[in-house]
Amino acid sequence: MKNNRVDLLDILSDKKILYAEDDEGIAKNTIEILEFFFQKVIGVTNGEEALKELENSSYDVLIFDVFMPKLDGIETIKRIRKTNKKIPIIIISAHTEQEYLWRAIELKITKYLPKPCYKDTLIEALEAVSLELADNKTEIKLYKQCIYNPYTKTIHINQKSNKLSMNESRLLEYFIKHPNQVISYNSIYNYIWGIDIPSKEAIKFIIKELRKKIEKEMIENVYSIGYIYKIV
Repeated sequence: MKNNRVDLLDILSDKKILYAEDDEGIAKNTIEILEFFFQKVIGVTNGEEALKELENSSYDVLIFDVFMPKLDGIETIKRIRKTNKKIPIIIISAHTEQEYLWRAIELKITKYLPKPCYKDTLIEALEAVSLELADNKTEIKLYKQCIYNPYTKTIHINQKSNKLSMNESRLLEYFIKHPNQVISYNSIYNYIWGIDIPSKEAIKFIIKELRKKIEKEMIENVYSIGYIYKIV
């Protein structure tokens, strides 16, 4: 049986993380840890590369070192927060002066970790990120008899349970965070696959399988545009 820590971090299993660190040795060790929890880990060496990566693909979590060449972590996050207020961000820095701590608070940072950053400390920060991604909920009610568990990626309807595939859970959680909004095909492409764009049929297949498991027409087609996840 898994302990509570591993259960909590299971929510990250279908998530993508962008990690910015210019120290090659630190980056290598940290990425090895992150790859244990996340579906996809992308590493860059400075803020400019991070912003370019975010233009081409969508991420669920960010980890930035404060001091990097070309564009530092704080300035990079300031630019990101202009358009994305909610994405969880962890900052890692050798500097713990009050000035940097206050700037981190203003930018709504999930965790500010001092260097050297040890494995247990990083995992504790990822736990905080996990709770933030799930809005501190272990269960999400989709409708009266249908419950979604974001940690186990499972749909529960009465006594019946269905495990979602990685793409199904990723798409459902994206819909849950954007209720009653028209979601374009391009938005779905970007969120699930990034620059590796498949055919429209790939999305239709995921939608078809997801509809079977939630057993309700909550996901409606918007002709030639995409879909809308409707809740009452």
